Formats: sequence, structure tokens, C-alpha cells
Amino acid sequence: MASKEAVLSALEKAAPADLRLYYPDGGQEEFWKRAKASPDYEEALREIRGEGERLLGSPTPDLTYNLFVIYVERGSRKEYESVYFERRRRLNTFAILSLLEPEREEWLGALRDTIWALCDEYTWCLPAHAWGTSSEIRRTIDLFSAETGFTLSEIDLLLGDRLPPLLRERIAEEAEARLFRPYLEAGPHHWEAVRTNWSAVCAGSIGAAALIALRDPDRLAAIVSKALGSMDCFLDGYGDDGGCLEGLGYWNYGFGYYVYFADLLRKRTNGAIDLFASDKVRRIAAFQQKSYLDGDLVANFSDSRPRIKAQLGLSHYLGSVYEEVELPPAELRAPYAEDHCSRWAHAFRNLIWFDPAKGGSEWAAADDYLPDAQWLVSRHRSGAGRFGFAAKGGHNAEPHNHNDVGHFIVTADGETFLADLGSGEYTKDYFGDGRYAYDCNGAQGHSVPIVDGALQAEGAESAAVVLEAYAGPEEDRLRIEMGSAYRVPNLKSLVRGFVWRKPEQGAPALELTDEFRFDGQPGSVEERFVSLLPPVLGEEGSVLVPGRNGRTLRIRYDADALAASVEERSFRDHSARETKWYAIRLAATRANNEAIFRLRFEFE
Repeated sequence: MASKEAVLSALEKAAPADLRLYYPDGGQEEFWKRAKASPDYEEALREIRGEGERLLGSPTPDLTYNLFVIYVERGSRKEYESVYFERRRRLNTFAILSLLEPEREEWLGALRDTIWALCDEYTWCLPAHAWGTSSEIRRTIDLFSAETGFTLSEIDLLLGDRLPPLLRERIAEEAEARLFRPYLEAGPHHWEAVRTNWSAVCAGSIGAAALIALRDPDRLAAIVSKALGSMDCFLDGYGDDGGCLEGLGYWNYGFGYYVYFADLLRKRTNGAIDLFASDKVRRIAAFQQKSYLDGDLVANFSDSRPRIKAQLGLSHYLGSVYEEVELPPAELRAPYAEDHCSRWAHAFRNLIWFDPAKGGSEWAAADDYLPDAQWLVSRHRSGAGRFGFAAKGGHNAEPHNHNDVGHFIVTADGETFLADLGSGEYTKDYFGDGRYAYDCNGAQGHSVPIVDGALQAEGAESAAVVLEAYAGPEEDRLRIEMGSAYRVPNLKSLVRGFVWRKPEQGAPALELTDEFRFDGQPGSVEERFVSLLPPVLGEEGSVLVPGRNGRTLRIRYDADALAASVEERSFRDHSARETKWYAIRLAATRANNEAIFRLRFEFE
């Protein structure tokens, strides 16, 4: 963490907070003219124009008191948040279109009204993050209030005198009252020292807004030095392997805002403070390429969606900083409207940081083991098709934790055959005492055993001990002791081993071995595997998971030792859709002090 004095010294010869922060090779007007005429931007700009026309035809929705209190009264977040994020969608869309098509006065008129509406909001925080007395709520800073202040400050700089003086004054006043003053005077805020995305997004947004908007060098240095402390905490949440335990979606979010702040800080200080000059940050920047299994399918451990599109602006920027960063294929571009939270920083930089010359190609085959995260991730290509495998050790007190020590994922040709359900609908209870009753969070919704009727328990003591880890050209191996994840007194050891065999021509196969050792006879043991595809019981000793594209995964087991059944269940996914999933259950036919179950997963 840099001291205030060191930051002040770096800012003494600061570059101005002007449009050169965004357009170093030419003016703003020239950039948008080029983008408008370029086929490389055509699809993205068509999406934004389409949103603009849609939004022009509807009024700005109201954030009412009755919406605000739903979270406290019923625990549901979606009613308030859908309106809140629609208002941010209006802000982003009308701002971008005002830059792209300055001749269309309706865009600027709609933008002015939207800015006024946001400045009128009672709080920029979500109800899930801010509750209490009116004065307590007004002093609270959460992810989205910090983002809103950053967004408005940046739009103010970009639009400049095209915004009326009164609006510009209001933006400055609201940023001061809602961000800068409570940050400096009402803290410490709970997120300042956390080791998750919160520290980077909140502190990074406030620091970025200050770098854009504040002219008092002493006050700016105080905010930036404080934000740098939170950036250190954020990086502490990553191991030296660069793995994001919160998953790729939160890498895009938390590390994205780290990058946005670091970029502005490096430019304002003429390189005197460079948050990219760290080997750890270099390794974090390469996490994205290690997370993809096939197409947009990812190793979606924790609260991560199974399919994630790439933020090409962020990816291209990181590729310009670090030569080892591999660029995603253009087909993985995140559509403009896909981000339901409507984050300006992503959307704007997906345009100004996008480099058509960088291209990008389909992810090549790769095998990675992340020793701190204890993730093994394989992206395999052969004459038989495209295949993916991911398995994890870890522990059950990770950020956005799922009780999933020993869990794994198997994909082929764009389909997931053995799945991680990913993130569910965020509600009050989802982050409360009832978290592990949700199938997507509890062990019941993961491909891990149930021992003596007991699921895995949450807590840091529920941790894997890695006995072997290897990622190689012909096979990958991971072997862990995971007995501590179960609060079963007579369970002495549970060793799970994966061998992912990858022939040059044929389809790969997974061999899984579970070794149980008890002190006394156990009541029951059940192997459990999770799929979003309906399984079928095959001939004795096999379960089939037919894909939708003609390929089938066959699970082979010892029918003398295990009895198969399939249970249909459902959960509400992150978009609040009721989603079916299937538990493949293989119950031990007899319980012994020592038991070894060997299973084979083959593609047909």
C-alpha cells in the first residue's frame, strides 16, 4: 500500500484528467467516426442502437418505496433490481449513442433526463446491501453505488460541455455526498479489507471517480492511497497461481475493476504508480484462458454461470500488457445486453479497448493445474471432437462457497454431461443461514459422495489434502484426501482419485476411484453425479447420459457393489428460471469398513 505522501508525490506531475485518458491516438470524435464506419464494430453498435430505440419508446421506470422494501419483507431482490438495472441500461445506452451519433439530439435529451433521475435516487445502493436508518443508508457504499459514481463521473468527462452546467454540478455534488465524503469520513466500510471482488469494485470505482473528477491533489491522494490498500487486500484473495476462487464471472467483475482503476492511475501518474508491474497480477490476467472448457463453457465452480461470454475490451487490454495472455475468439464476444447489471465500465471499454487487429482464435488444447485453488482444468482436442474436464479440491469456506470438495465437470462438443449447477437466484436467504439448502450450493447438488446419510459440511476445516496432481499431454491426474469434508465420526479416510486419459485420436475417458475407510461399519455410502441432461439406466452396470447432439456419456460401475437410480430435481438459476437437474445415485449394496469404488466415464 502506497502512503498518501507517496501518492501525492506521484500526482505532483500528473497528466490531466481529460479525453487523452481514453483516446491516446486521436480525438474522441475521430474514434467514434471510425467505429461507426468499421464493419468490426457493426454488430456491437447495432445491438446498442437497438437498445436505444427500445428505451426511447418507454419512460424511465420508478424506484418506488414499495419496491425498496420487498427485500426486507420477502427476501426477494429481483423486483427492485430489475428496475434499478434498467435505469443503468438507459444511462449507458444513451451516453454511448450520444458519443456515436451526436447529430441525434434525442439521445442527448434522453441522457440528460436519465442522469437527473439517477441523481434523484434515494440511494445508489441495492436494498440487499443497505438497510437501517435513513442516515445509515445514506452513508453506505456498496458495489453499485460506487459503480454509479464512477459511471457518472466518466460520462461527465466524456460529454463535457454537451451536458448543461446544472447537470454537471449535480453529478459532482452527488459523487461528493454519496462516495467521496462517506469514503473518507464514515468508514471503515466492511469491504475495504475483504479478499473478494468487493474490495476491487468498490475501492476501484471510488478511486477511478476521484482520478477523473477531483481537482484537489491532497484529497485525491487521500482517496487513492486508501483505495490502494483495498487493492492489496483484493490481490491477497488470489493465490500465487492466479486462480479466482469466485469463478470466471467474478474475475471479469472484480479483476475488471482492478484493471479499470489501475489503467487510469497509471495514466494520471505518468507510469509512476503501475499496478500491472506485479508477477501475481500477470498470473491473474491469464486466469481467463485457463477457465474455458469448450466454446463458452467454463469450469464454473462457485457462484459462476456455466456459460460465460468474454469481455473483449478487457481481454484485448490485458493482451496488450502481458504477452502471455491468450485472446478469446471473436465469437465469444459478450453481447451488449447480456450483462443484466448494465455495467458502464465493461460496456464502454468493450468499444474503446477493442482492437480489431488482435483477432483471437478458438481456444487451443491446454491442461492446467492451479495448486493454490486446487483446480485441474483440461481442454482437449482430438479427431473425435472437443472435450473438457475440470475437477477441484479446495475447501468449503471459499468466497461464494459451495460445499463441493472433490466435485468435477465433464463436457463434449459444446454440451455439459456432468455439470456444476452454478449460481442460483440471489435472495436474502441465499446468502444467509439457508444457503446450503439450495441445491446449487449444497453438496446434494454436486458430484460428491454422501456418507452415512451426511452431506459435506461448510467450513474451512472441510478441506482437501492434495496427494497427487499432474497435468500432461496423455493424461491428467488429481488425487485428494477429502474425508474432513464430512462430519461422520467413524469415517477415517476418503481418497478420491481422477485420471483423465486423452488418446491422440479417440475420445478421452475419465477413471474415478473413491477409497473409503471407516472405523466400524458404516450405515450407507452413495456415489452421486449431477447432470442437466436426463440420464437413462442402461444394461446392468451402466448409466447413459445422452446428449442433444448425438453423443452419449456412459458411466460404468460394478453392479455387484452399487445399485443405480436417477432422481429428478429442480432449482432456480441465477436468472430465476426453474431448471431441472438430475442426480445419478449409485448406492453401495453393502457397507464395509473399507470400500473401493471404481467408475469409468466413456463417450460414445
